[in-house]
Amino acid sequence: MQSNVPRQLVYGTMVYVRQTIVADASCALSKAVCIAARYSAVRRQFGSHNGGPETQVIDYKTQQSRLFPLLASAYAFRFVGEWLKWLYTDVTQRLQANDFSTLPEAHACTAGLKSLTTSATADGIEECRKLCGGHGYLCTSGLPELFAVYVPACTYEGDNIVLLLQVARFLMKTVSQLGSGKHPVGTIAYMKRVEHLMQCRCNVQRAEDWLKPSAVLEAFEARATRMFIAKLQQDIPGKGVKEQLDALCYVYALFLLHKHQGDFLSTGCITPKQASLANDQLRSLYSKIRPNAIALVDSFNYTDHFLGSILGCYDGNVYPKLYEAAWKDPLNESVVPNGYHEYIKPVLKQQIRTARL
Repeated sequence: MQSNVPRQLVYGTMVYVRQTIVADASCALSKAVCIAARYSAVRRQFGSHNGGPETQVIDYKTQQSRLFPLLASAYAFRFVGEWLKWLYTDVTQRLQANDFSTLPEAHACTAGLKSLTTSATADGIEECRKLCGGHGYLCTSGLPELFAVYVPACTYEGDNIVLLLQVARFLMKTVSQLGSGKHPVGTIAYMKRVEHLMQCRCNVQRAEDWLKPSAVLEAFEARATRMFIAKLQQDIPGKGVKEQLDALCYVYALFLLHKHQGDFLSTGCITPKQASLANDQLRSLYSKIRPNAIALVDSFNYTDHFLGSILGCYDGNVYPKLYEAAWKDPLNESVVPNGYHEYIKPVLKQQIRTARL
């Protein structure tokens, strides 16, 4: 049975569902980051001088290098989720006027961002669990359940690998139209600057130069363009708030640049010296974020009940609450666990007798 409804309207429904999933990714990741950040501020380990208190775990550079990019990602996903809501509203209004021109781009954006954000969030929740050490395994930490509930998002409403292939098809179609003189618009407008991006060289000279949005954005645009061409050739508010959000923005961008440094270097987008400067600037940004890290996760405004985690409780009173929760476990209702005298004690006695022989 055939329907008279235009096939493009089906994509309109997908756009709505996937933009919702992207917004949910920010919520899930920010909960995990909130737990990990608060616990990292409460937990102290090593570094004691002259009998003073030990160092807060969050002050260790290795902890910051793992935690703060996730904090930046949570904010980035929140903002891109809001942008997708605007995109969906715009597409809906156009569809009502029988204008389908922006639907392919909206479909590609939501498909790609659904794949990106859900994969990054699933990995990020697991990383937050690791950042909490052994306590991260506890059900009372809230992290195991959060991970188990969230992971299916990588599959429902489109398997992430399949969605990335759909984005690739959209990009291929866009590139094929460049030769006909059709100029791309919106999120793919940079493709009309292919010749410039293939030849440009990064002009970063100092670590601080990586705080210029134009320098970071052009590096990412150049990487996308050059890797795409290479594949074709192979195959044929307040000031303080703004400052902190700017810092998170640059942490997110420079962390991705660091993570995919090989791509930037192999395509000649940046030089090894510039890559080193980017790493220097990234470490500097971690130090800038540290004083406000807890305030940044507190701004998510999650109640302890909603967070469902002892490790991430707002008052930081972690250890008494862990002790209290342990006493509520059925295994601790008696001093000697059930079954010890019947099963374990005879085995231990037998082992002692054997050892004496």
